[in-house]
Amino acid sequence: MRNRLSRVAHGGRPPRVGAAVALLACLGLAACTATESPSPASTAGARVVAPLPERGEIDAGTYLVSGYTVPFEVTIPDGWVTGDGSNLFKDDPNHPQDGAVVLVFWPADYVPTDACAWRGALVPVGPTAEAFVDAVTAQGSAISSTPIEVVVGDYSGLEFEHSVESGVDITDCDGGRFCVHSEGAQECSRWYTDPGERETYRVIDLDGERAVIAVGQFYESVDPALTAEARAVFDSIEFVAPDQ
Repeated sequence: MRNRLSRVAHGGRPPRVGAAVALLACLGLAACTATESPSPASTAGARVVAPLPERGEIDAGTYLVSGYTVPFEVTIPDGWVTGDGSNLFKDDPNHPQDGAVVLVFWPADYVPTDACAWRGALVPVGPTAEAFVDAVTAQGSAISSTPIEVVVGDYSGLEFEHSVESGVDITDCDGGRFCVHSEGAQECSRWYTDPGERETYRVIDLDGERAVIAVGQFYESVDPALTAEARAVFDSIEFVAPDQ
């Protein structure tokens, strides 16, 4: 697992961190009457969603991720782990410690023109969703599906599948990595090491800011039940526009 996802912590499995979804109860004043306006502190039905822990195993629940200008909520079942608060992953019980499925949601500002020959070819992409999608779907040594329009909560974006082109030997790629995108111009941030690795990307336009979120599997033979669970987590993500 540690060789597959660059931003997952090194040194074994992280300690357990528990967090639960909190509900803010309606607060009322005993002296209120039917003719009085409600207190600002007594907003019925208000709910507070716990932030996603930065590290460790995660209790089942709904969490808030605030790395973008518009935060999103994600609902997670038991057994998932986060390495640094910007990814989620889960092992296959038949292959513990090896990693099976993953969600990633960190900056993706550079895309190599060729995912295999990526050193010196990490090119900055513009801030729009379309710029990132165009760059990745044109990437050499890779295969992408035709992007489709999607809605994620209150915002729209594009979705496409991405995988390794048939016949590519990742061991021959620069650094033994198949680089999809990066935060910087020198080293790769998101790469594949297995030819069966693949991802589904949703690239969202947050009123001028681009959000890149992906769900993927680390090898071809991942249990279909686990990939379905990962997809359900992916589909639970909703960006909610701030109140005006």
